[in-house]
Amino acid sequence: MADRTTPDEELMRALYDEHAGPLLAFVLRLVGGDRQRAEDVVQETLLRAWRNADRLRGATGSVRPWLVTVARRIVIDGHRSRQSRPREVDAGPLELIPAADEIERALRLMTISEALGDLTEAHREALIETYFKGRTVSEAAEVLGVPAGTVRSRVFYALRSMKLSLEERGVTA
Repeated sequence: MADRTTPDEELMRALYDEHAGPLLAFVLRLVGGDRQRAEDVVQETLLRAWRNADRLRGATGSVRPWLVTVARRIVIDGHRSRQSRPREVDAGPLELIPAADEIERALRLMTISEALGDLTEAHREALIETYFKGRTVSEAAEVLGVPAGTVRSRVFYALRSMKLSLEERGVTA
């Protein structure tokens, strides 16, 4: 039975047998010894040679200069594309960084909101102005339109009520 290889297959076999080794050595120098990248470049170069088989078959002399030029351009294009976009990073180390537990924080805020709802409106306003808005007793008294002593008293009783309310909900110190 006769061998039924096409002219393109014969050309590719000849290109590979004759040029792949020296081309790989050349490309390895271009990519700084990165064998995987070099093999990818040689593969892409030979693929382009196959796509241009008609042109290469008709060429006089060696096709190696054409292959070297194509490989060099592939390496340059790869370098330029890596320079134009940020380097990809592995997400693995990010998974090791402890993240704030947002569920715990949300539950804590819900519990505090419910406990604030148990307070009288006057006590709640005094507590919100001083603790949550960070105002001094004098500033809170001015905003609420009551004497500073009244604000102090309301904050004292509001905190005591909040403590009891939170304890009823299972929150301790």
